Amino acid sequence: MITYNLSCSAGHEFEGWFKDSTAYETQAKANALVCPVCGDHAVEKAIMAPALGSATREKGRAEKQQLRQYASGLRKFIEKNADYVGPKFPEEARKIHYGEAEERHIYGESTLKEAKELIEEGVEIAPIPPDPDDLN
Repeated sequence: MITYNLSCSAGHEFEGWFKDSTAYETQAKANALVCPVCGDHAVEKAIMAPALGSATREKGRAEKQQLRQYASGLRKFIEKNADYVGPKFPEEARKIHYGEAEERHIYGESTLKEAKELIEEGVEIAPIPPDPDDLN
């Protein structure tokens, strides 16, 4: 069984249930489709959203879980292998960039404005994903 959203030339929308897509095509070619509101025979398929099956939903959940695991793992790697400099990140990133401080990996906080300024100066920075556990 298949369901189509249908509409007539007057703009009335309604559902049509068919054994399969061939049954719809056969009735449409025979001009056997009729609008239940006005009796119009100029009936066509209307735009409809795709039905997402449980397999698609499960795939989406699995992908979301993989993304959370990746983000969590990336964050843990950064925390383990870089120095946390907190809100002094922009200042410390500049010092490293201009050779005024030891070259090393750092992470911390900055405002969006500070991040844009660093990028404009040529300082290589990238945001790190938030801790997924903090998002709940």
